[in-house]
Amino acid sequence: MTPETPKGKVKPLCPWAFFVLACEDVAPHNRPHSLSQVPPMAYASLATGVLLAAGYGSRFDPDGLHNKLLARMPDGTVVAHEAAHRLLLVVTRVLAVVRPGSEALARMLNDAGCDVVFSTAAERGMGASLAAGVEASADAEGWVVALADMPRIAVSTVEAVARALDGGASIVVPFYLGQRGHPVGFGPEHRDALIALDGDTGARALLSAHPVARVDVDDPGILRDVDTPEDLQQT
Repeated sequence: MTPETPKGKVKPLCPWAFFVLACEDVAPHNRPHSLSQVPPMAYASLATGVLLAAGYGSRFDPDGLHNKLLARMPDGTVVAHEAAHRLLLVVTRVLAVVRPGSEALARMLNDAGCDVVFSTAAERGMGASLAAGVEASADAEGWVVALADMPRIAVSTVEAVARALDGGASIVVPFYLGQRGHPVGFGPEHRDALIALDGDTGARALLSAHPVARVDVDDPGILRDVDTPEDLQQT
């Protein structure tokens, strides 16, 4: 993707492994959000949201023709839009990390209220995508990290994680019936470690190496992602 100058001349891409489309000019995917686009908030957290939306979704469509994040659930809502919407009800800023070439997804996420980060390292896995989102918001007070293919997480769960993080917890994880789920909260002391992530292991090593504040929730949505077309029918 090649951002253009106001005169229509092609500008070189930012030299980093990722770039926020608004890093220089206001690009089409990161146009300012109107007040009508911003949902009323359930709780205004100090943290920044990171929505990981750079996966390939090969189980959903082995041929790669359909992006599961743009699929519609039975009520007509788009998977990634709903995941973004629920996160934005709790945090004031969400960075959505996508792969280059995902312009339709980027436009939809921007319309939902997110700022979009294109990660050229996304093919290396979730850890690289998370690192890109954190590095693009290195001045944040903390991060609430969610997955774009998990649209059924209750807003009350996102709020519980954010409140624990705002209250001083270093790492916050929700649990349902003893199983760990998403979203996960990270305090600012983990900035460097998060930026150093790579590959597809995500932040599991951090969760193993540091004390974790456990938040028990009555929310099966923290475990339910959309991997196959059949998953769209879950209620």
